[in-house]
Amino acid sequence: MNFINRAVLLKNYGGADAAQVANVARPELRPGQVMVRVRAAGVNAIDWKVREGYVRDAFPLQLPVVLGIELAGVVEAVGDGASRFQVGDRVMGPVGGLGAYADLVAVDEANLAPTPEGLDDVHAAAVPLAAVAAWQSLHHAGAIRAGQRILVHGAAGGLGGYAVQYARRAGAEVFATVAAADVEYVRSLGADHVIDYQTQRFEDLVRDADLVLDYVGGEVLDRSWQVLAKDGAIVGTTSPDILARTPAGRRGLWFINKPDAALLQTLAADIAAGTLKSKVSDVVGFTDIPAAIERSRTEARSGKVVADFSR
Repeated sequence: MNFINRAVLLKNYGGADAAQVANVARPELRPGQVMVRVRAAGVNAIDWKVREGYVRDAFPLQLPVVLGIELAGVVEAVGDGASRFQVGDRVMGPVGGLGAYADLVAVDEANLAPTPEGLDDVHAAAVPLAAVAAWQSLHHAGAIRAGQRILVHGAAGGLGGYAVQYARRAGAEVFATVAAADVEYVRSLGADHVIDYQTQRFEDLVRDADLVLDYVGGEVLDRSWQVLAKDGAIVGTTSPDILARTPAGRRGLWFINKPDAALLQTLAADIAAGTLKSKVSDVVGFTDIPAAIERSRTEARSGKVVADFSR
């Protein structure tokens, strides 16, 4: 029987009204997949960029498509060849593309990690993308060594908050740019130097950075070359054209995260144990997801927004 389930659907590229709650058919399980009944899903900036068509060249889509990229929930069915999970297991992870904003989602089991005890579904859904991408982007330009000077732009956001903690753990000297309201929060994560970008220019305060993690993009990227050490690198997650904008003789790298279930499991365990901080700044209901996607475009906030499907 072909059951119907709720989804946040993109039928055509567009603005705030382009993402709409609709009913879609229950997905079919392919070999190696499990069916997840989603309990919560993370809201991300990529949602509005997909919605408006900004990444259609890099990631062509066959519309209509269900939005959402990360989830937490319970395994409801197991496909042929899938053996890591059983029906009833709590799982978390990226869907490996789009489709997380639906009650039922077919996911490659290789993308998923077990949700640890002590981590509820709402907080689990905030982890898969940001925690893993922050780790991978931090190491994208090479190994991190104690004493390196690392500048994190957007340090109060989902990726930035984790990156500050990882860099500090590695013994780096961490510089972080944030809005005034987030100064104390990012300082609590371990940043050595917290720069209020609303009243201070980071160019006046940072020199010889070995690594710049640019989670902001735009003119922030263009201004960052002058604070970079001669052999340093900028890793960007929001500027697909970073290579074209990299001055001669400098090193700029474009980063795209990849699912890593083993790394996710390790980081989720750290969060559940309290040794790694994860901040959920807002929780919305399922029908509020389209509005939350729009707010992610217009409002900067610390931490992560999560949709609780039980609301």
